[in-house]
Amino acid sequence: MPDVESQPEAANPKFGFWPVSVLVVCLVVGLLLATTRQVSHGDELRAADSTRLSDLVRGAQDDVDDAAAIHDSLSARVQELQETAAGTDSRVAEVLADSRELADTLGLTSLSGPGVVVTLTDAPRDADGNYPAGASPDDLVVHQRDVQSVLNALWTGGAEAIAMQDQRLVNTSAPRCIGNTLLLHGRTYSPPYVVTAIGDPARLVATLANEPGIKTYKQYAVRYGLGYTQQESDRLAVPAYTGQLHTEHADAGA
Repeated sequence: MPDVESQPEAANPKFGFWPVSVLVVCLVVGLLLATTRQVSHGDELRAADSTRLSDLVRGAQDDVDDAAAIHDSLSARVQELQETAAGTDSRVAEVLADSRELADTLGLTSLSGPGVVVTLTDAPRDADGNYPAGASPDDLVVHQRDVQSVLNALWTGGAEAIAMQDQRLVNTSAPRCIGNTLLLHGRTYSPPYVVTAIGDPARLVATLANEPGIKTYKQYAVRYGLGYTQQESDRLAVPAYTGQLHTEHADAGA
């Protein structure tokens, strides 16, 4: 047989492709990981929304507390300076006297006397964490309309002063129920919601009994276990309003 010149075996292209591919993939993954860490600053990018929201609420509440502390300190300093100036300037003394007369009307001074305390609270779940039969989550919480019904009844009953939780309500106050929390003057509260009213107890009780919104709430209280208590007292205290007044227009009436 004739001699056949041996030829070198052709290189298999597969053996050159895979090492290069693996190297490219590793480089891409490393680049993505580095970019992700730089963007997230080491934090988890997909943190749960509820956790982030609660963190925001807590952070905002801390900011409000810090601002309130600064406000109280500055207010005390301003009052001190005013009193000092009034001792040597009769015009300042007259202005301060006039402002004190308006302070009671504006809710800027504390008040005590007889009145009524109304407490509203969400319905509890059973031992297993279940809702009452036939109830939806919306049926088991205190709503904005429930709080407003109580406040309307108390103002109608001639309340001289009203406080909700630990804060005085004034003409610019707007308590808001958001889910199962209450927002009032930049602070958040959880149930129970306590409303304290200074005034004639008999008249306040009468207007509470005749308020349609409260009648409806009491029906839900019986059916689903919402909390409603009402207590008369000969001696209640309502604090002074310490926030800012932003009234632009007012009418003293005829």
